[in-house]
Amino acid sequence: MSPELISILVLAVVFVIATTRSINMGALAFAAAFAVGTVVADLDADGIFAGFPGDLFVVLVGVTYLFAIARANGTTDWLVHAAIRLVRGRVALIPWVMFALTGALTAIGAVSPAAVAIVAPVALSFAARYRISPLLMGAMVVHGAQGGGFSPISIYGSIVNGIVEREKLPGNEIALFLASLIVNLVIAAVVFVLFGGLKLWAQGSVPTGPDSGGQGAGPDGPGGPGGHTAEGGTSGSPSASAVSPSGTATAVATQPAETGIRLTPARVTTLVALVALVVAVLLLDLDAGLTAITLAVVLSAVWPDDSRKAVGEIAWPTVLVICGVLTYVGVLEEMGTITWAGESVSDIGVPLLSAVLLCYIGAIVSAFASSVGIMGALIPLAVPFLAQGEIGAVGMVAAFAVSATVVDVSPFSTNGALVLAAAPDVDRERFFRQLMVYGGIVVAAVPAVVWLALVVPGWG
Repeated sequence: MSPELISILVLAVVFVIATTRSINMGALAFAAAFAVGTVVADLDADGIFAGFPGDLFVVLVGVTYLFAIARANGTTDWLVHAAIRLVRGRVALIPWVMFALTGALTAIGAVSPAAVAIVAPVALSFAARYRISPLLMGAMVVHGAQGGGFSPISIYGSIVNGIVEREKLPGNEIALFLASLIVNLVIAAVVFVLFGGLKLWAQGSVPTGPDSGGQGAGPDGPGGPGGHTAEGGTSGSPSASAVSPSGTATAVATQPAETGIRLTPARVTTLVALVALVVAVLLLDLDAGLTAITLAVVLSAVWPDDSRKAVGEIAWPTVLVICGVLTYVGVLEEMGTITWAGESVSDIGVPLLSAVLLCYIGAIVSAFASSVGIMGALIPLAVPFLAQGEIGAVGMVAAFAVSATVVDVSPFSTNGALVLAAAPDVDRERFFRQLMVYGGIVVAAVPAVVWLALVVPGWG
């Protein structure tokens, strides 16, 4: 048995054990990286740790630390109320606002994980407050980021179009952008319907006046039928933020009247810090994780009472899972497993079959690794059968690019990990499994759909 095949089988065993024995998958993946890297790939410790995602570790810790402080001092409450006022109290519109916001950020040049890191904590705080399925809100944020991610001036778009030009393939920047936007928009609409978005319309509007404080309103008035608050709570205390078993919004939470409206010095400073994070990442091209953790430390030094428990609220189990799995994927890359799989597919000799298999490889690997890295490695592998003229290059490149990025809802990808880490007051193990199942469905379905829509007709 080849080393590459052994490494893939070990990864499958890690998933099975983690699922059936409730062991942290990251810890298992670290052990697997050590065993496979040492015994099979003959790597030393430096070679194994070469795949450790240090940048993602800092992003996860820094962003969740900063927004834990923002939650502690009420800044996220204020932002949620501001979002409600923006859509005139229509809770059902907020997921689409978040979709559009992340899409706009990536379309004008923000790196997709940076846009998700900025928007996801606010979006998930809103979901907790108004009992929107966190899976719905998280998916809307990630698909929004990917929807705008291939504009001609975006990072992803520039990279893919550069690869196409370097490989002397026919290209169409607008077709690439529209393919990603339409696919992600359709997926977002399906997710919105399936995970309770339509039921949000039944809540009607929530009060947006200066005295409402974000108090919920159902179809019959504040707090739902008869004016009672969710879960039997009163208007003076926040109610639980768990979603219903079906994952849909069933009631609206409440909070004290002043929370989220009155701007205290701590909240004003935190808002300034959040704006500084956006400016630093989008305009100054600074690292999102390092910037966030620096701002969090400054806030902690000035207001230690608000920040004392924030470090404990960093999603450490999530950090372990993501870093462990990605370290193992790094071992696969060091071994050449990913290149081996791609070359094996491109040698099949049936262009249409090779095309769909490359889309699936891109989707599966990208669910655990860098989307940009996968596109850079695998698009050139399609050049030989694209040169035969049996498959349109524009459609193939678009199908592959969409397949390799739409799966970023996986909790093992940077975007999915940010969503998982940013969700407050959720059962993280349950939410992790929901994201994993949803990511698996996307991996299974989307490559085939885009292959049928873009490759089989021979676009380009």
